[in-house]
Amino acid sequence: MASKISAVILSLSFFSSFVAISSQNDEYDPTIKTMEQFSGYQIHDSISSLSVHTQNLQRQIDELSSFSDTPAPSVTRVLYSEKDVLARGYIKKLMGLSGLSVREDAVGNIFGRWVGSQPELAPVLTGSHIDAIPYSGKYDGVVGVLGAIEAINVLKRSGFKPKRSLEVIMFTSEEPTRFGISCLGSRLLAGSEELKELLKKTVDSQNISFSDAATFAGYTLNEDLSSVFLEKGSYSAFIELHIEQGPILEEEGISIGIVTAIAAPASIKVDFEGNGGHAGAVLMPKRNDAGLAAAELALAVEKHVLESGSIDTVGTVGILELHPGAINSIPSKSHLEIDTRDIDEKRRNLVIEKIHKSALRISKSREVNLSEFKIVNQDPPALSEDSIIEATESACQELKLSYKKMISRAYHDSLFMARISPMGMIFIPCYKGYSHKPEEFAAPEDVANGVKVLALTLGKLSLS
Repeated sequence: MASKISAVILSLSFFSSFVAISSQNDEYDPTIKTMEQFSGYQIHDSISSLSVHTQNLQRQIDELSSFSDTPAPSVTRVLYSEKDVLARGYIKKLMGLSGLSVREDAVGNIFGRWVGSQPELAPVLTGSHIDAIPYSGKYDGVVGVLGAIEAINVLKRSGFKPKRSLEVIMFTSEEPTRFGISCLGSRLLAGSEELKELLKKTVDSQNISFSDAATFAGYTLNEDLSSVFLEKGSYSAFIELHIEQGPILEEEGISIGIVTAIAAPASIKVDFEGNGGHAGAVLMPKRNDAGLAAAELALAVEKHVLESGSIDTVGTVGILELHPGAINSIPSKSHLEIDTRDIDEKRRNLVIEKIHKSALRISKSREVNLSEFKIVNQDPPALSEDSIIEATESACQELKLSYKKMISRAYHDSLFMARISPMGMIFIPCYKGYSHKPEEFAAPEDVANGVKVLALTLGKLSLS
């Protein structure tokens, strides 16, 4: 019998073994009994007792959306704004009501921990963000925070007792809205010295410093921001629940997306300077039009992306500004901001090189000055950990939910958490793939399915 107990304990580190054991039907099986005694988790009741309070969760999503600087159905919740501060208080209250031990770091990443039976082990972390770009929707990020808190409630209601502690995080500023820095909180958690120094001199469009904005929100940055940094291995796993932000799951009628990789994003800022003049008086051969230079580069971005030969390579000119911006004035200056992404870092970087060469060529041919070509960020891709993929996959199988392995082409805090711990993501369908707009919507039953998968996956990871 002693050898059998050892074998069962060893099997807890292999999720596939957990699935095989939990699927047995003989309630007197001694292996199941031993495992239940060891884990404190009733295997027979594990699936049937995963009860999501769907209506209550939807009410929380709706309530959180009311903390907005624009009217419903849109949501605008910008970092360290008054509405952001109120929303943060709402999240901390929910964490407290769920019995979690709440703490915040120097920039406002919020943590809520359920202490496990072996708190000395590295915990399992889950969560997302609640900040929202102007006139967006109420599900992006929010599902991964409120859904994570509900997943903890689901496990508690089922009688589950974690071995590794389980922790929920609300990341500060996943969106780049206010200071132009995406995934600010998770970048700092991942130990970005460059960002730590940059924030000392960063201001927003109203010339308010990052430090002053943080002070308004109740965070004093007297201490060194390196206090936010986490050591690699601080968590045994991180998993994020999120709406897909694309149409694939809905179109294919699939309940869950299991993310295998997050595409590598890069951002570029480009400035051209030419000669302005009257739109009627300056003849075409005499012009040095910075606006046309920008337009030509925008088309070159599309050309180079398509030349990559991969559907995973994408490029977008999201910002194109002309100065002075009058209909009867030739643009003397132009500004572009370009987003390029790929799951293959080398392929994406090759596209960036080609864009740079095109910018130089256009500058010469149109006799305008390329005054800036700056790569703002050039992050590497992140791969999901096989063990987390397997745990999520087995959770879907146990719950009898259809699933699809897929790539995330959108930016997420998971990209940076992968530098700290093994990482994974769970996607749920969203209406027509809409996101970052008021029409963003995820059906309550899809949200509930995501919470169930997350809860069961967290349970598996906690026992590993």
